[in-house]
Amino acid sequence: MKRHLLSLALLVGVTVAAADAALPRLNILPGSLTVSGISSGGYMATQYQVAYSKDVIGAGIIAAGPWWCAQGSLFRAQGDCTKGKLIGPDTAPLVAAAREAAKEGFIDDPSWIVPDRVWVFHGSRDATVGAAVTDSLLRFYREFVPQERILYETRVAAAHGFPSAGEGIACDVAAPPWINDCDYDAAGKMLSHLYDYLREPERKLQGQFVSFDQHRYAASGALASLANAGWVFVPKDCAAGSPCRIHVAFHGCQQGSDFVGMAFVRNAGYNRWADANRIVVLYPQVVKSWFWPFNPQGCWDWWGYTGADYAMRDGAQLASVHRMLQALGAN
Repeated sequence: MKRHLLSLALLVGVTVAAADAALPRLNILPGSLTVSGISSGGYMATQYQVAYSKDVIGAGIIAAGPWWCAQGSLFRAQGDCTKGKLIGPDTAPLVAAAREAAKEGFIDDPSWIVPDRVWVFHGSRDATVGAAVTDSLLRFYREFVPQERILYETRVAAAHGFPSAGEGIACDVAAPPWINDCDYDAAGKMLSHLYDYLREPERKLQGQFVSFDQHRYAASGALASLANAGWVFVPKDCAAGSPCRIHVAFHGCQQGSDFVGMAFVRNAGYNRWADANRIVVLYPQVVKSWFWPFNPQGCWDWWGYTGADYAMRDGAQLASVHRMLQALGAN
Protein backbone atom coordinates (compact mmCIF):
# COMPACT_ATOMS: atom_id res chain seq x y z
CA MET A 1 0.00 0.00 0.00
CA LYS A 2 2.79 2.44 0.90
CA ARG A 3 4.62 1.73 -2.37
CA HIS A 4 1.37 2.31 -4.25
CA LEU A 5 0.90 5.68 -2.52
CA LEU A 6 4.50 6.61 -3.35
CA SER A 7 3.95 5.83 -7.06
CA LEU A 8 0.68 7.76 -7.08
CA ALA A 9 2.30 10.77 -5.42
CA LEU A 10 5.04 10.80 -8.05
CA LEU A 11 2.47 10.85 -10.83
CA VAL A 12 0.39 13.69 -9.41
CA GLY A 13 3.38 15.83 -8.39
CA VAL A 14 3.05 15.68 -4.61
CA THR A 15 6.15 15.82 -2.43
CA VAL A 16 6.23 12.60 -0.44
CA ALA A 17 7.37 12.70 3.19
CA ALA A 18 6.86 9.40 4.98
CA ALA A 19 8.87 8.45 8.07
CA ASP A 20 9.29 4.84 6.97
CA ALA A 21 9.15 5.21 3.18
CA ALA A 22 11.45 3.15 1.00
CA LEU A 23 13.22 4.53 -2.04
CA PRO A 24 11.39 4.03 -5.35
CA ARG A 25 12.89 1.48 -7.75
CA LEU A 26 13.71 3.32 -10.98
CA ASN A 27 15.08 2.48 -14.41
CA ILE A 28 18.65 3.71 -13.90
CA LEU A 29 21.03 3.54 -16.84
CA PRO A 30 24.12 1.43 -16.11
CA GLY A 31 27.34 3.43 -16.16
CA SER A 32 25.64 6.78 -15.51
CA LEU A 33 26.50 7.47 -11.86
CA THR A 34 28.22 10.75 -10.99
CA VAL A 35 28.81 12.32 -7.58
CA SER A 36 29.46 15.80 -6.23
CA GLY A 37 29.66 17.79 -3.03
CA ILE A 38 30.83 20.88 -1.23
CA SER A 39 33.33 21.04 1.65
CA SER A 40 32.85 17.89 3.77
CA GLY A 41 30.47 16.76 1.02
CA GLY A 42 33.24 17.38 -1.52
CA TYR A 43 35.54 15.13 0.46
CA MET A 44 32.72 12.58 0.65
CA ALA A 45 32.16 12.69 -3.12
CA THR A 46 35.83 11.96 -3.78
CA GLN A 47 35.77 9.18 -1.19
CA TYR A 48 32.77 7.58 -2.89
CA GLN A 49 34.34 7.93 -6.32
CA VAL A 50 37.60 6.32 -5.19
CA ALA A 51 36.04 3.57 -3.07
CA TYR A 52 33.44 2.59 -5.70
CA SER A 53 35.34 3.64 -8.81
CA LYS A 54 33.88 0.77 -10.87
CA ASP A 55 30.47 2.41 -10.54
CA VAL A 56 31.30 6.12 -10.86
CA ILE A 57 32.00 7.93 -14.14
CA GLY A 58 32.63 11.44 -12.84
CA ALA A 59 32.84 13.78 -9.86
CA GLY A 60 32.32 17.46 -9.12
CA ILE A 61 34.12 18.85 -6.08
CA ILE A 62 33.71 22.28 -4.47
CA ALA A 63 36.10 23.48 -1.74
CA ALA A 64 37.67 20.18 -0.69
CA GLY A 65 40.93 18.27 -0.85
CA PRO A 66 42.19 14.83 -1.89
CA TRP A 67 41.04 11.37 -0.86
CA TRP A 68 42.14 10.26 2.63
CA CYS A 69 43.70 13.67 3.26
CA ALA A 70 43.05 13.59 7.02
CA GLN A 71 44.30 10.00 7.35
CA GLY A 72 42.03 9.45 10.36
CA SER A 73 43.20 12.56 12.24
CA LEU A 74 40.88 15.44 13.19
CA PHE A 75 43.98 17.54 13.87
CA ARG A 76 45.20 17.00 10.31
CA ALA A 77 41.70 17.60 8.96
CA GLN A 78 41.48 21.00 10.64
CA GLY A 79 45.02 21.93 9.62
CA ASP A 80 46.62 20.73 6.40
CA CYS A 81 43.32 19.58 4.87
CA THR A 82 41.37 22.78 5.53
CA LYS A 83 43.64 25.80 5.64
CA GLY A 84 46.51 23.98 4.01
CA LYS A 85 50.11 24.99 3.73
CA LEU A 86 51.63 27.01 0.93
CA ILE A 87 51.61 24.06 -1.45
CA GLY A 88 48.84 22.04 0.19
CA PRO A 89 48.83 18.46 1.48
CA ASP A 90 51.38 16.06 0.01
CA THR A 91 49.48 13.75 -2.34
CA ALA A 92 52.23 11.14 -2.90
CA PRO A 93 51.38 9.14 0.27
CA LEU A 94 47.67 9.44 -0.49
CA VAL A 95 48.10 8.02 -4.00
CA ALA A 96 50.23 5.23 -2.55
CA ALA A 97 47.59 4.55 0.10
CA ALA A 98 44.88 4.28 -2.55
CA ARG A 99 46.90 1.77 -4.53
CA GLU A 100 47.62 -0.25 -1.39
CA ALA A 101 43.98 -0.17 -0.26
CA ALA A 102 42.96 -1.48 -3.67
CA LYS A 103 45.50 -4.33 -3.43
CA GLU A 104 44.01 -5.30 -0.08
CA GLY A 105 40.48 -5.18 -1.47
CA PHE A 106 39.23 -2.21 0.58
CA ILE A 107 38.48 -0.03 -2.45
CA ASP A 108 38.09 -0.61 -6.18
CA ASP A 109 41.23 -0.47 -8.29
CA PRO A 110 42.14 3.17 -9.08
CA SER A 111 42.48 2.26 -12.75
CA TRP A 112 38.68 2.61 -12.88
CA ILE A 113 39.11 6.35 -12.21
CA VAL A 114 41.15 6.89 -15.39
CA PRO A 115 38.17 7.36 -17.77
CA ASP A 116 36.25 9.61 -15.34
CA ARG A 117 35.52 13.29 -15.81
CA VAL A 118 36.34 15.64 -12.95
CA TRP A 119 35.14 19.18 -12.23
CA VAL A 120 36.79 21.11 -9.36
CA PHE A 121 35.85 24.55 -8.00
CA HIS A 122 37.50 26.89 -5.53
CA GLY A 123 36.08 30.35 -4.86
CA SER A 124 38.73 33.06 -4.92
CA ARG A 125 37.27 34.52 -1.69
CA ASP A 126 36.98 31.23 0.18
CA ALA A 127 38.64 31.85 3.55
CA THR A 128 37.54 28.49 5.01
CA VAL A 129 39.26 26.04 2.65
CA GLY A 130 42.57 27.21 1.24
CA ALA A 131 43.29 27.27 -2.47
CA ALA A 132 46.33 25.07 -1.84
CA VAL A 133 44.00 22.34 -0.57
CA THR A 134 41.99 22.17 -3.79
CA ASP A 135 45.26 22.46 -5.72
CA SER A 136 46.34 19.26 -3.98
CA LEU A 137 43.05 17.62 -4.94
CA LEU A 138 43.90 18.45 -8.54
CA ARG A 139 47.33 16.86 -8.15
CA PHE A 140 45.73 13.73 -6.71
CA TYR A 141 43.35 13.41 -9.66
CA ARG A 142 46.12 14.01 -12.18
CA GLU A 143 47.79 10.82 -10.96
CA PHE A 144 44.88 8.92 -12.52
CA VAL A 145 42.81 11.12 -14.84
CA PRO A 146 44.15 12.67 -18.08
CA GLN A 147 44.26 16.48 -17.98
CA GLU A 148 41.76 16.87 -20.83
CA ARG A 149 39.01 15.34 -18.66
CA ILE A 150 39.64 17.68 -15.70
CA LEU A 151 38.19 21.19 -15.42
CA TYR A 152 39.37 23.46 -12.58
CA GLU A 153 37.50 26.73 -11.96
CA THR A 154 39.12 29.35 -9.70
CA ARG A 155 38.01 32.68 -11.20
CA VAL A 156 34.69 33.21 -9.38
CA ALA A 157 34.88 35.61 -6.40
CA ALA A 158 32.91 33.27 -4.17
CA ALA A 159 33.21 32.72 -0.43
CA HIS A 160 32.85 29.27 1.13
CA GLY A 161 29.53 28.08 -0.22
CA PHE A 162 27.78 26.56 -3.23
CA PRO A 163 27.76 29.09 -6.12
CA SER A 164 24.42 29.61 -7.83
CA ALA A 165 22.85 31.86 -10.44
CA GLY A 166 20.16 33.60 -8.43
CA GLU A 167 19.73 31.72 -5.14
CA GLY A 168 21.18 32.31 -1.70
CA ILE A 169 23.18 35.05 -0.02
CA ALA A 170 25.78 37.44 -1.43
CA CYS A 171 28.57 35.75 -3.35
CA ASP A 172 31.37 36.89 -1.05
CA VAL A 173 29.64 35.99 2.26
CA ALA A 174 30.18 32.69 4.08
CA ALA A 175 26.99 32.01 6.07
CA PRO A 176 23.92 29.74 6.10
CA PRO A 177 22.49 28.30 3.96
CA TRP A 178 25.94 28.21 2.33
CA ILE A 179 24.45 28.85 -1.10
CA ASN A 180 25.87 31.96 -2.76
CA ASP A 181 24.28 34.05 -5.49
CA CYS A 182 27.34 34.50 -7.69
CA ASP A 183 25.59 34.75 -11.06
CA TYR A 184 27.38 31.44 -11.67
CA ASP A 185 25.48 28.19 -12.14
CA ALA A 186 27.91 25.75 -10.54
CA ALA A 187 25.50 22.79 -10.72
CA GLY A 188 24.88 23.41 -14.41
CA LYS A 189 28.56 23.91 -15.24
CA MET A 190 29.43 20.77 -13.32
CA LEU A 191 26.75 18.51 -14.80
CA SER A 192 27.49 19.80 -18.31
CA HIS A 193 31.11 18.73 -17.86
CA LEU A 194 30.24 15.33 -16.37
CA TYR A 195 27.61 14.47 -19.00
CA ASP A 196 27.50 15.11 -22.75
CA TYR A 197 24.91 17.18 -24.61
CA LEU A 198 22.66 18.41 -21.80
CA ARG A 199 19.54 20.38 -22.67
CA GLU A 200 18.96 23.81 -21.18
CA PRO A 201 16.51 23.60 -18.27
CA GLU A 202 12.92 24.83 -18.28
CA ARG A 203 11.61 27.44 -15.85
CA LYS A 204 9.20 25.15 -13.99
CA LEU A 205 10.08 21.78 -12.51
CA GLN A 206 8.02 18.82 -13.67
CA GLY A 207 9.65 16.30 -11.35
CA GLN A 208 9.05 15.63 -7.66
CA PHE A 209 10.96 15.52 -4.39
CA VAL A 210 10.59 12.22 -2.59
CA SER A 211 11.47 11.82 1.08
CA PHE A 212 12.65 8.40 2.28
CA ASP A 213 13.73 6.70 5.49
CA GLN A 214 17.54 6.66 5.45
CA HIS A 215 17.75 4.27 8.39
CA ARG A 216 16.52 1.46 6.11
CA TYR A 217 19.87 1.70 4.35
CA ALA A 218 22.20 2.62 7.21
CA ALA A 219 25.33 0.53 7.62
CA SER A 220 26.57 0.36 11.22
CA GLY A 221 23.32 1.83 12.56
CA ALA A 222 23.58 5.14 14.44
CA LEU A 223 27.32 5.29 13.76
CA ALA A 224 26.53 6.24 10.15
CA SER A 225 25.19 9.55 11.54
CA LEU A 226 22.32 9.66 9.03
CA ALA A 227 19.30 11.92 9.49
CA ASN A 228 15.90 10.23 9.63
CA ALA A 229 14.96 11.42 6.16
CA GLY A 230 16.87 11.81 2.92
CA TRP A 231 15.61 13.19 -0.37
CA VAL A 232 15.65 12.21 -4.00
CA PHE A 233 14.57 14.36 -6.95
CA VAL A 234 12.79 12.26 -9.57
CA PRO A 235 12.07 13.79 -13.01
CA LYS A 236 8.60 13.05 -14.37
CA ASP A 237 9.83 10.74 -17.14
CA CYS A 238 11.95 8.79 -14.66
CA ALA A 239 8.94 8.24 -12.40
CA ALA A 240 7.08 6.92 -15.45
CA GLY A 241 9.76 4.30 -16.14
CA SER A 242 12.02 5.96 -18.71
CA PRO A 243 15.74 5.10 -18.46
CA CYS A 244 17.53 7.80 -16.47
CA ARG A 245 20.98 8.75 -15.27
CA ILE A 246 21.77 9.28 -11.59
CA HIS A 247 23.75 11.79 -9.54
CA VAL A 248 24.52 12.01 -5.81
CA ALA A 249 24.83 15.49 -4.25
CA PHE A 250 26.51 15.66 -0.82
CA HIS A 251 25.80 18.77 1.28
CA GLY A 252 28.48 20.49 3.35
CA CYS A 253 28.84 20.98 7.11
CA GLN A 254 25.91 22.89 8.66
CA GLN A 255 24.07 22.47 5.35
CA GLY A 256 21.99 19.37 5.98
CA SER A 257 18.30 19.38 6.89
CA ASP A 258 19.14 19.81 10.62
CA PHE A 259 20.52 23.25 9.83
CA VAL A 260 18.93 24.66 6.65
CA GLY A 261 15.90 22.45 6.01
CA MET A 262 15.58 21.73 2.28
CA ALA A 263 17.57 24.79 1.13
CA PHE A 264 20.40 22.73 -0.36
CA VAL A 265 18.03 20.14 -1.83
CA ARG A 266 15.82 22.73 -3.51
CA ASN A 267 18.15 25.65 -4.27
CA ALA A 268 21.66 24.43 -5.10
CA GLY A 269 20.69 24.29 -8.78
CA TYR A 270 20.85 20.59 -9.64
CA ASN A 271 17.13 19.96 -10.09
CA ARG A 272 16.49 22.21 -13.10
CA TRP A 273 19.20 20.46 -15.08
CA ALA A 274 18.18 17.04 -13.81
CA ASP A 275 14.55 17.68 -14.77
CA ALA A 276 15.44 18.59 -18.35
CA ASN A 277 17.88 15.71 -18.84
CA ARG A 278 16.40 12.70 -17.04
CA ILE A 279 18.88 12.70 -14.18
CA VAL A 280 17.73 11.39 -10.79
CA VAL A 281 19.44 13.29 -7.93
CA LEU A 282 19.96 11.61 -4.57
CA TYR A 283 20.41 13.97 -1.59
CA PRO A 284 21.54 11.91 1.43
CA GLN A 285 21.51 13.77 4.74
CA VAL A 286 23.82 13.65 7.76
CA VAL A 287 22.48 14.49 11.23
CA LYS A 288 24.28 16.58 13.83
CA SER A 289 25.15 14.72 17.03
CA TRP A 290 26.97 15.57 20.26
CA PHE A 291 27.78 12.20 21.76
CA TRP A 292 28.21 9.09 19.62
CA PRO A 293 29.42 9.84 17.07
CA PHE A 294 30.66 13.37 17.83
CA ASN A 295 29.52 15.39 14.83
CA PRO A 296 28.04 18.70 16.07
CA GLN A 297 28.29 20.46 12.70
CA GLY A 298 26.54 17.73 10.72
CA CYS A 299 29.57 17.03 8.49
CA TRP A 300 30.10 14.02 6.30
CA ASP A 301 32.88 11.89 7.70
CA TRP A 302 36.19 12.67 6.02
CA TRP A 303 38.46 12.26 9.07
CA GLY A 304 37.25 9.12 10.83
CA TYR A 305 34.47 9.79 13.33
CA THR A 306 32.59 6.72 12.04
CA GLY A 307 35.65 4.46 12.19
CA ALA A 308 39.06 3.83 10.66
CA ASP A 309 37.50 2.54 7.41
CA TYR A 310 35.58 5.79 6.74
CA ALA A 311 37.16 6.23 3.27
CA MET A 312 36.81 2.57 2.24
CA ARG A 313 33.93 0.65 0.65
CA ASP A 314 32.85 -0.71 4.05
CA GLY A 315 32.89 2.72 5.72
CA ALA A 316 29.58 3.34 7.49
CA GLN A 317 28.52 6.30 5.33
CA LEU A 318 29.93 5.10 2.01
CA ALA A 319 28.24 1.72 2.42
CA SER A 320 24.96 3.40 3.39
CA VAL A 321 24.91 5.59 0.27
CA HIS A 322 25.82 2.55 -1.83
CA ARG A 323 22.77 0.74 -0.44
CA MET A 324 20.57 3.73 -1.30
CA LEU A 325 21.84 3.67 -4.88
CA GLN A 326 21.22 -0.06 -5.14
CA ALA A 327 17.66 0.44 -3.90
CA LEU A 328 17.08 3.10 -6.58
CA GLY A 329 18.28 0.65 -9.25
CA ALA A 330 21.84 1.86 -9.75
CA ASN A 331 24.95 -0.36 -9.77
